[in-house]
Amino acid sequence: MTVSVRSKTELPRTGPQIPDGMAPIPGGMFHMGSDRHYSEEAPVHRVRVDPFWMDRTPVTNRQFREFVRSTGYVTVAEIPPDPKDYPKALPHMLKPGSLVFSPPDHPVDLRDWGQWWAYVFGAHWRRPYGPGSSIKGFEDHPVVHVAYADAEAFARWAGKELPTEAEWEFAARGGLDGAEFAWGDEFTPAGRHMANTWQGAFPFQNSREDGFERTSPVRTYQPNGYGLYDMIGNVWEWTSDFYSQKHPAGAAKPCCIPENPRGGREEASYDPCQPEIRIPRKVVKGGSHLCAPNYCRRYRPAARHPQPIDSSMSHVGFRCIIRKRSTL
Repeated sequence: MTVSVRSKTELPRTGPQIPDGMAPIPGGMFHMGSDRHYSEEAPVHRVRVDPFWMDRTPVTNRQFREFVRSTGYVTVAEIPPDPKDYPKALPHMLKPGSLVFSPPDHPVDLRDWGQWWAYVFGAHWRRPYGPGSSIKGFEDHPVVHVAYADAEAFARWAGKELPTEAEWEFAARGGLDGAEFAWGDEFTPAGRHMANTWQGAFPFQNSREDGFERTSPVRTYQPNGYGLYDMIGNVWEWTSDFYSQKHPAGAAKPCCIPENPRGGREEASYDPCQPEIRIPRKVVKGGSHLCAPNYCRRYRPAARHPQPIDSSMSHVGFRCIIRKRSTL
């Protein structure tokens, strides 16, 4: 499967034509967020989004390779960090690399993510687990180790954009407004795994009941009601919204329901636990193959997480959209 490369002037202006590899998302009003899980998902509030098209799958290694071959693009993980941006960093750590999931073989303190993440020199999208690894045989897996700038660059090249958090969540729900998951209210209906998530005690015990230890090929699981694959699990996906600690309160009147909201403010997106680090954070959605019942139960459309824009990881990818209103 290849990327459909279109400029905005080439987009269809009328009729039912759908861009290659994309699904039409009808738009409408829905209940965004959740009051039943993590605090940052609350409060539930009504939101309205316009129609758009969305990639049916996360961007794959095959598609990203086409982009790199066409443009010569170099990802953030392949560039040495600038010492000016990381004044407290140890000099020997200022080398190209990315965060790779490195599971322990025993229970650990779940408050310390450093127990299972390692900054690996030489890890990037072509070498997802570091030197010696490759994407050969994994061409149809989601591309990983993409920082926000990398996802934006691909989207511009493809004539597309990254979705807002509201657009992403509306699409992930697949028409099931208020449902717990993208497929209904039961996590594994009739014992069937509906997404690539973690089975067992995270991070040291992975029973792989769904058949996968890490990422899985896109289209492995059934699509949601809008024909979208992997909106839950497999890899987290970037959105264009800056992160906020919680959602705004719901509108008191139907006339005031937000339309196409754009998320939080950049200055409010910094990590309050590390005020000295002024790196904006964007919202990522959907959870990943590392989300487990005992840790990070974020395999739901309402779930959200802050991701520093300079960070790339072995479980973060993206997909793109085209806004129909931009073609008028």
